[in-house]
Amino acid sequence: MRINARLDENHEQKLLAIQQATSLSTSEIIKQALDLLYEKTALTGRQKNQKLIEMLAGTAEGPEDLSVNYKEYLYQGWKEKHGIE
Repeated sequence: MRINARLDENHEQKLLAIQQATSLSTSEIIKQALDLLYEKTALTGRQKNQKLIEMLAGTAEGPEDLSVNYKEYLYQGWKEKHGIE
């Protein structure tokens, strides 16, 4: 699909700034803008949460048993921080 759009000076400057900062084409900027607006308006709360979970998956660090043994890890951290033996 081809799009012909008129932009006021403010939006033109924004487009140029994005192009300069990202080296993206006008077409790619419009695609990404549409994706963001679609996510904001068309996705349900559940879909938004699922997308967020997918983005965050695998980004955390730490022990695998943290949810079970968090009190012990917290206690050990306090001991180290305050020099308690």
